[in-house]
Amino acid sequence: MNHKILITGGAGFIGSHLTEQMLSEGWQVTVVDNLDPFYDVSIKEQNLHRCQQYGDNFKFLQLDVTDYVALSDQLKAPYDAIVHLAAKTGVRPSVTNPRVYSFVNTQGTQNMLELARELNIPQFIFTSSSSVYGLNTNFPWSENDQNLRPVSPYACSKLASELLGHSYSQLYGIRFLALRFFTVYGPRQRPDLAIHKFARKMINGEPIPVFGSLDSGRDYTFVKDIIQGLRQAISYDKSLFEVINLGNNKTISMKELIQTLEEVFETKAIINHLPAQAGDLLMTCADIEKAQRLLGYQPSLSFKKGLQLFRNSLLKKKLL
Repeated sequence: MNHKILITGGAGFIGSHLTEQMLSEGWQVTVVDNLDPFYDVSIKEQNLHRCQQYGDNFKFLQLDVTDYVALSDQLKAPYDAIVHLAAKTGVRPSVTNPRVYSFVNTQGTQNMLELARELNIPQFIFTSSSSVYGLNTNFPWSENDQNLRPVSPYACSKLASELLGHSYSQLYGIRFLALRFFTVYGPRQRPDLAIHKFARKMINGEPIPVFGSLDSGRDYTFVKDIIQGLRQAISYDKSLFEVINLGNNKTISMKELIQTLEEVFETKAIINHLPAQAGDLLMTCADIEKAQRLLGYQPSLSFKKGLQLFRNSLLKKKLL
């Protein structure tokens, strides 16, 4: 019997890569996505189109994870696992619209956990965020550090969802893994994210908006490495509840990011220096020892090579 998996947010950047990975392994994949117009919906439709080549093994349902009645009505299959990627994304937008982020992200997770309970789905993978560490300065950030100081509604919604998952794992025996992603980039990256936005503006000779210091930095993680970690989490069968960082264990400063983009895209950046934004963090860096130990996770791609693959994907789509 074929394995079956339910992926929410499967039309998006990371979700579409995971969907293709599972389909390529012969899994039957159901994608739930509301095609939120946060960015151009046609991008998500192109992502879904790639998956249709797998025929009956792929099923798409345009549903909203906040609508439990619709979810319960249309999702009946005995899935082996849920990967819950669907969420309102972005730190800065959450600062201006906190109620929506709290509702969609927390209630959406609650609904998917309830569905897992109703359908007796044993494995629940939740995609959390490095933003939950907030103002914690104990770098690299470790899952064992309880000094979590989130500074955005988006981060709070992710942390609240982790706690919901812990409750469901203890009460109902659902294995819950919260994977804290660290700044994912690569082909199909959302156009609003820094690397994609900067690359397009640089090519067009437009200034790039740099908020805060050039010394600020992020632990950039290539999407294929993230998919490796997700895939291993789907097969994890040891403890009932875990929180695990998926990062690259290396901080790239804003200055280094811009310099590497200049090399890869063979153009010069025009920098528009702007004040730091509310909710932004100065630096992120993942301790990945736990992911290595429990999942055999090992990021393999250098930052420059990842940017080259991202550039090639834009050229292939004739976006440059």
